[in-house]
Amino acid sequence: MTAVVVTGIGVVAPTGLGLDAYWAATLRGDDGIRRVTAFDPGRYPTQRAGEVTGFEPGEHLPGRLIPQTDRMTQFALAASDWAVADSGVDLDSVPELERGVVTAGASGGFGFGQRELQNLWGESPKKVSAYMSFAWFYAVNTGQISIRHGMSGPAGVLVAEQAGGLDALAHARRQVRAGRRLMISGGMDCSLCPYGMAAQLAGGRLGTEAYRPFDSRAAGHLPGEGGAILVLEDAERARAEGRRSYGEIAGFGATFDPRPGSGRPPALRRAVEQALADAGTRPEDIAVVFADGAGVPELDAAEAAVLTEVFGDRGVAVTVPKTATGRLYSGAGPLDVVAALLSLRDQVAPPTPNVDRVPDAYGLDLVVGRPRPVSGSAALVLARGFHGFNSAMVVRAPAPAGAVAARFAGGAAA
Repeated sequence: MTAVVVTGIGVVAPTGLGLDAYWAATLRGDDGIRRVTAFDPGRYPTQRAGEVTGFEPGEHLPGRLIPQTDRMTQFALAASDWAVADSGVDLDSVPELERGVVTAGASGGFGFGQRELQNLWGESPKKVSAYMSFAWFYAVNTGQISIRHGMSGPAGVLVAEQAGGLDALAHARRQVRAGRRLMISGGMDCSLCPYGMAAQLAGGRLGTEAYRPFDSRAAGHLPGEGGAILVLEDAERARAEGRRSYGEIAGFGATFDPRPGSGRPPALRRAVEQALADAGTRPEDIAVVFADGAGVPELDAAEAAVLTEVFGDRGVAVTVPKTATGRLYSGAGPLDVVAALLSLRDQVAPPTPNVDRVPDAYGLDLVVGRPRPVSGSAALVLARGFHGFNSAMVVRAPAPAGAVAARFAGGAAA
């Protein structure tokens, strides 16, 4: 099997623009949650969110693209540019049919859609932008990235709410394993507008004050915007061409919960076991778990139960750095994958801001207060989506030269 590694990363997050800024803020435990400024949130029960600051589209994108795109897509295009530059790959040396794009989307361009609907009903159909035909669509990021970088190979979009970001990375990994030279993948969402807030409130899981998963005060999550875009390549090819990697997408599992009232248990544990088996990794090899952290007591309890079943009572360091960004929906999983790769690189687990009252009954060793040293070569990332989606991904630190080929030659799982 082909080992698939991450060679480039682009991040847009409420706690920082760019990889280095985001990681430094994450280790400090900086809180990106604040009162919404994109619109007046006074009429809504949820008035705080993880809002990206300092992002000026004209500083990162050609002027012609700005009126065509929602803020979500502007984030995705900028992050894809940063990821490609970070990878050091010369795209002109890769045939267009050998490079593709797979992203995840949970909401599409809500802000763009709201503005054009207001134009339709408040002014005239003639005032509706022609770009409305695609700018609102959940698949638009894949299309715009494909056009911008000349990606004529496989293209797709995964829709599974928060789980979709991991699903997209897994699908891109399959394409590299199938022989594609390079894939751009990840997720980006932005729903901080009245239309988007109304949709999120309808889900019944938004809190009002703080996002505190696994805390005795947990009362829902707070939303956020942003995410991460990654460049995935074959490990041996990237090494042969002199490019470093952040680490390997080593294992993946995805399941779907049975319908409520069926009497059957949730399927998150099975997704975890699938990901560990796919990676050829034992539970004791996992240095840190980046939990989904729903912030809803019954969902937190279910996730905690899975972690204690798999790893034992307080058997692994667990962290939820997204408490500082809000839940970014399709962007959350890829951003946690980025944090997991950097945790392995630096051998440190970032803290979980705003959480300090973890019930003993959960049996979790939650990293709070400050970063904690960890030791190991693999990390587990979990993501759950509304209506029962579960995804789990194992990432592994970069292997020494020759080790990947030797591992696969020996018959170990990919």
